[in-house]
Amino acid sequence: MPLVTTGELVTRAAAARCAVAAFNVITLEHVEAVIAGAESVSSPVVLQVSENAVKFRYGRLLPLARAAVAAAERAAVPVALHLDHIQSDDLLRQAPDAGFSSVMYDAARLPYADNLAATKAAADWAHAQGLWIEAELGRLGGKNGEPPLDAHAPGARTDPAEAHAFVTDSGVDALAVAVGSSHAMTTRTATLDHDLLKRLAATLDVPLVLHGSSGVPDDELTAAVAGGIAKVNVGTALNIAMTGAIREFLAAHPEAVDSRKYLSVGREAMARAVADIIGVLRAP
Repeated sequence: MPLVTTGELVTRAAAARCAVAAFNVITLEHVEAVIAGAESVSSPVVLQVSENAVKFRYGRLLPLARAAVAAAERAAVPVALHLDHIQSDDLLRQAPDAGFSSVMYDAARLPYADNLAATKAAADWAHAQGLWIEAELGRLGGKNGEPPLDAHAPGARTDPAEAHAFVTDSGVDALAVAVGSSHAMTTRTATLDHDLLKRLAATLDVPLVLHGSSGVPDDELTAAVAGGIAKVNVGTALNIAMTGAIREFLAAHPEAVDSRKYLSVGREAMARAVADIIGVLRAP
């Protein structure tokens, strides 16, 4: 099946009041697991490659991107490729030729005015290349001499009025909002601010994205989708599934040396996690 665009999948999800799952991939096993999991439940899916994943791969985007494109083109479900949490303008400009239809430009660490200026420049360039672009905005500090609060930090929140101005002035196609989730959580204990999410959904006319979803319980995810989230990013949950399965396999088979034996177990565990998460997002 040919590649589809992230914008197409997110727009459809938003119109249907559901969410498309977007999974961060690091290895070929991640790519294969995400596609296998999505195929098992006949669901479209987004493969995401982050700037940190590119750094892990010796700073080279193309090897993993080419593998993801090849796997996606052979998938039985629609698959899109998304370049995630990009801070490097050089990496941003590699996206079109590497097969990505979308990028998430991450300037959320900057004070509001700098975030807006950098994001608008990125959006203008991305749109000229036919790319769909996502950004992120959290409630920034900086008052009374305090440093800005990163949108990824626990306790960060997105202000609806500020978000409306940011989306209008930057021209982005989707906004990741800070409503109580946090990146790299290994326990599913996050409680989302659903009242804030409701106000954001009523204020903004672009699809909303939830980052840090690995730490969000099933019922909270279901409520978030009902509240207006159209794209749900998941990364850590796959690594937890993979690492746990490999640890269990190696503990039971200390003599094992063939990496295919334990990587296949890890890949299967990730595929099950993918199917489970997609099932939650589809729940009524």
